Amino acid sequence: MGEHGDLDDTARLDHRRSDHRPGDSVLSPGGLLLLERDREQALLSTVIAELGAGRPAVVTVTGEPGAGQNELLRWAVRHAADRGVRVLTARATPAEQDLRFGVVGQLLAAHQAFASQLPPLFLDQDGPGRFPGLSRLLTVARERPTLLVVEDVHRLDPDSRRWLEALVRRLPHAPLALLTGSSSATDTRPDWCTGSPLTGSVTTVRMALPGLTRTGTGTAVRAVCSTVGDRSFIDALTTATGGNPTVVRDTLRRFTEAGHTPDADHVHHVRVIAAEVTGEHAAAALGALRDPAVLDVLRALAVCGDLLDFPLVVALAGSGAVPEDRLRAALLDSGLVTVSEGRLRVTGPVVRDRIVEEMPAAERSALHARAAELAHRAAADDQGIGELLLRARPGGAVWAVDTLCRAAAAALRGGHRDRAAAYLVRALDEPPAPETRARVLLRLAHTEMAIAPVAAGRRLHGLIREPGEAAAAHRSRAADLYLLGGDTDTAWQVLTDGLAADPDGSRPAPSDSAAVREAEARREELTALLRVAQPLRRTPAEIAAPPAPEPPDASHTPAMSGVRAWETAVRGTGREEARRLARAALEPGSAGRPPLTVPRLLACRTLLLTGDVDEAETHLCALFTEAHRERRPVAAARVLALRARLWLRQGRPDLAARDVAAADLELPPDSRHPLSYPYWTALGIATDLANGRVERARAAAERPVPQRADEYVGGAHLLYVRGLLAETDDDPRRAAALFRAAGRWLLQYGCVNPALLPWRSRVAEAAHALGDTDRALRLAHEELRLAERWGAPGAIGTAQLCLATMRGEDRVERLRSAVDHLGRTSDRAAYTRAVVALASAENTERSEHAVAAVAPAAGAAGPHAVGARQPSAPVSPAAGFPADAPPHLWPSLSPGERAAAVLAARGLANREIATTLSVTTRTVELRLSSVYRKLRIRGRHELRVLARGTEDD
Repeated sequence: MGEHGDLDDTARLDHRRSDHRPGDSVLSPGGLLLLERDREQALLSTVIAELGAGRPAVVTVTGEPGAGQNELLRWAVRHAADRGVRVLTARATPAEQDLRFGVVGQLLAAHQAFASQLPPLFLDQDGPGRFPGLSRLLTVARERPTLLVVEDVHRLDPDSRRWLEALVRRLPHAPLALLTGSSSATDTRPDWCTGSPLTGSVTTVRMALPGLTRTGTGTAVRAVCSTVGDRSFIDALTTATGGNPTVVRDTLRRFTEAGHTPDADHVHHVRVIAAEVTGEHAAAALGALRDPAVLDVLRALAVCGDLLDFPLVVALAGSGAVPEDRLRAALLDSGLVTVSEGRLRVTGPVVRDRIVEEMPAAERSALHARAAELAHRAAADDQGIGELLLRARPGGAVWAVDTLCRAAAAALRGGHRDRAAAYLVRALDEPPAPETRARVLLRLAHTEMAIAPVAAGRRLHGLIREPGEAAAAHRSRAADLYLLGGDTDTAWQVLTDGLAADPDGSRPAPSDSAAVREAEARREELTALLRVAQPLRRTPAEIAAPPAPEPPDASHTPAMSGVRAWETAVRGTGREEARRLARAALEPGSAGRPPLTVPRLLACRTLLLTGDVDEAETHLCALFTEAHRERRPVAAARVLALRARLWLRQGRPDLAARDVAAADLELPPDSRHPLSYPYWTALGIATDLANGRVERARAAAERPVPQRADEYVGGAHLLYVRGLLAETDDDPRRAAALFRAAGRWLLQYGCVNPALLPWRSRVAEAAHALGDTDRALRLAHEELRLAERWGAPGAIGTAQLCLATMRGEDRVERLRSAVDHLGRTSDRAAYTRAVVALASAENTERSEHAVAAVAPAAGAAGPHAVGARQPSAPVSPAAGFPADAPPHLWPSLSPGERAAAVLAARGLANREIATTLSVTTRTVELRLSSVYRKLRIRGRHELRVLARGTEDD
C-alpha cells in the first residue's frame, strides 16, 4: 500500500470521476475554500460511491492551516448524506486532548444507535485492550454504509488514536470509510495507516492540498471584488498570502470592505491587509497553545531558529526536560511552524514578528541577549548574531562589540549600509573601551557619510573635540573625513577646536620620545588639514578667522608634504619642488601612521598639474582599491571624481563618464553635502560636454545652487564649465563673462597656475571672437608667461595654441611649439587639435609661397618663354597636394577628416588614430575614404608620399 493508495484503487477512482457532482459555488459559504479542489472532490465522491457498494476506505486530507481541509471534509459529509450514507462526525480540539476517548465519544454520540455504549465508554475505561463501541459500530455499518469524518486528527487524544487504529485494522470486514483531516505540517502518515494489515480490498488515499495558484487567486478576486483584478494586484496578493485560501478570503473581504479596487494602485494596500490577516491568524494559533514548554520553544525558534539547530533552541528555551519529538509534533500541529530544508522554521516573517511581539518587552530583550550569547558560543554567523544583539539589552561584553563590527563589515560587503550603521550604533551601546569606541565612531561616520551625512558630521565633530589620548589618535582621520564629505565650512571650526583640544600633543613625557613624535605628527596633520580648509571659502575681512599655523620648514608627515605640494602648485612656481613633495606624500609606509586621504588626493592633483599623468593615475588606482577594500564610500567617490578629471585631461571622456557613474553609486547625489554641490555639478557638466551630451549638461547648469555653496572654491569650477557650455552655444560674450568670473575667484583663492584652469586663454578666445584683439593678446601672453614659469608642457602647449589663433606673423612657429609641447603630454585630443591647426596653417602659408613664386615668372616671360623656369606643380603643405588636387580642396574636408588625414600622413595606424581621436576604427576608415575621394588620391601611400614631398620643399 503506497502513499497515494493502491494503483488499482487509484485507476478505479480516476475512471469514475464522471460521477462527481459539481461542488459549491465560489460565492456560497465556504466556496472560496473549495477553489481548485475539483480533483479532491471527485476522489471523495468516488470513495463515497464505492462505500455504497460495500468497499471500505481510509482517506486522509492534509494541508497547511487554512488550506481548507476541514471545509472539504464538510463538503464530503453533505455529499454522503445526500446519497443515504450514515455519517458520524467529530473534531479533535486542544481542550479534549487530555480527555480519554474524547473524539470517540463525539463519533458515537452523533447517532442514536450508540447511545447505550456511552456510559461504559466514560465510566469503565481501565481495562486493557478495551475499545468501547467499536464492535457495535462495525455491526451497524454492515447494515448501512457508514462514513466516519474526523477533523484535526493531529490533536487526537491517545485513547481515541488507538481506537481509530483498531477500527482501521478491522475495515476489510465492514462497508465503512474513515475520512480524516489534519495539518500537513507534520508531513507524516497517520499512525493508524502505518503497518496496517490491510488488503487490496480497502481503498487508501492521501490528499495533500496545495495553495491556490495565480489563476485560482484571480478567480477569488473576481468573485469577492466583482471585477477582474489587475495582473500586478493578483501577483502581489498571491505572494503576500502564499496562496493560502483562508488568508486570501479574509484579505479580500477586508480589502473590499475598505472600498478599494483590485488594481495596480492598490498593491500596497493589499500587502498591508494580507500582513494584518496573517498576523491575526498567527495570534489565534498562539492563543490555542496551552503547553508553556511548547510556547517557550516556539518563541526561541522565532528568535533564532534560522541561526541555531533545534537542540540548541530547546536548550535556550529551558525545555530540555521535554522530549524533542513531543516538542516537534506540538510545534508542527500549531500551524505556526513548518519544515524547510530539514529544519523547523516559523512559517514566515509576519508570523515570526507576531510571536515575538506577543512577549513582554523585558522578556523579549532578555531572550535575544541569551540567544546572542549562545549563538556566539556556537560560532554562528556574525550578521545573525548582530541581528539578535540589535534587539537585546546591552551587556558590556567585549565579544559583542567585536561581533557587531564584523557584522557591519559583512553588511558593507553586501552593500547594506543602513544595516551596517545599525550594527555600529549598537556596538557603541555596550559600551566599548575608549580606543575601540573612537575606532567604531570613525567607522560609523564613514558609513553614515553615504546615507546620513548630517549625523556623520555630528559624530565627527564630537570625536574631534573629545579630550583624551584615545580620541587624539583619531582626530586627524576624523577631520580628513570631514573634508572629504564636503562640509568645508564646519571643517575649519572643528579643526580649530581639534588643535585647541590638544595644544601640545597631550603633553607626553619628554623622556618618551616615541610619544613625543606621535603627538607632533598628529598636530602636524591637523595643521595640514586646517591649511586645506582655510582657503576654501571666501570670508569677509571683518569676520575672518585667524590664519592657519605656518608649516614647519621640514615636513615630518606625508599629510603636510601633500598640502605643501598643492600650495606650491596653485601658486604656479617651483614645479620640481611640487613634484618632490607630492611624491613624498604618496610614499608608502613612510610615517607608520594610517595615511590621510585628502593630502594624498592633493598630491595626485599636483602630479596632474606637473604633467606626471601616468604616475597620478597609478596612485589614484591604488587609492581607490584601498578605499573600496576598507568600505569608505566617500573616499572612493572622491578618488573616482579626481580620476574622471584625469581622463578628461587625457581626452578620454568615455572613461570619465564611467568613473562619474561609479562615484554616484559610491556616494549618491542625495547624500552629498550641499556645499560640495558646485564641485560635483561642474564635474558632471564637463563630462557631459566632452561626451556630446549638451542638453543634459545644459539642464545641470540651469539647476539652482544651494545657498552659500557658490561662496566656496568649487564655485569657480562651476563658473568655468558654464563658460564652456556658453562656448558650445556660440555665445562668446556670456562665455567671456563666466570665464572672467571664474578667474577672479581663483585669484582670490591664490590659484595663479594656468594648468589648474586655463581661464585666461578662454577669455582671450572669446574676446578675439568679439573683436577685442588687444585684450585677447594681453591675456594670451599673460597665460603663456605663467605657463612657462610653471614649466608643464601641457600648460605651455595650450597657451601657445591660444596665442597662435590670434597672431599672424609667428603663427606657424607657435603652432609648432604647441605641437611639440602637447606631444609630450597624454592629452591626445589637445595634441590632435594642435596638429590639425598646424597642418592648416602650413597649407595656407605654403600655398601663398607657391602662388608668389609662379606669378613673377609668368609676368616676366609668359608661360612659354625660352629659359623661363617652369615650376613644379603647386604643393599643398598639409598633405603635399599635386596640381590636380588644388589647395582649395583642403577646406572641403570636415574637421574630423582633416584630423584623420594629418595623423595618417604622419604614419599612425587606423587603430592609433581611433584612440587619439576617441572614435571607432570604422569611423577612421570612413573618414580616410572620404579624404581620398575629395583630394583625388588613391590611398594612404600617396598621402604619405605627398606629405614627404611637402616637407622636402
